Amino acid sequence: MIRWSSLASSETILDRTAAARTLLFSAAGRVYGCDIESVREIIPYRRATRLPGAPGYVQGLINLRGTLVTVLDLGRRLDASREPVREGSIILAEHGARVVGIAVDEVMDVQAITEEPIATDAGEAARGLVRGLGRLDDGVVVLVDIHALVAHVLL
Repeated sequence: MIRWSSLASSETILDRTAAARTLLFSAAGRVYGCDIESVREIIPYRRATRLPGAPGYVQGLINLRGTLVTVLDLGRRLDASREPVREGSIILAEHGARVVGIAVDEVMDVQAITEEPIATDAGEAARGLVRGLGRLDDGVVVLVDIHALVAHVLL
């Protein structure tokens, strides 16, 4: 179940360290987050029709109220050896005029999280998929740039 949290009253939009409302979810055994403004809606997982020749992390297409939506498996995108998501949720994100689904193991919460940039030249950060890190009481959240993830598939 998603719980909505609000920003503390002392935070301002101009504050560079202000916490952003972040959707928290799990994939491939880790906790990730994305800007809630990137999310259109969240639906229960449903099986996608596979697209021949598509990368392994593209699960395929689903029909969502008469619109074909491409579904990506975030866990497989980050770790190609991982088993595909077979249950969980699909996060629907708007990218320009298109809607794309991101299959995740579990949608957890919405919280205000302060982003801490990361400095690295390797892995997902170099490809622009990881925006930074955030801190929770019980650990670290990897902040994913949903638009960069989707752009790699749609271009």
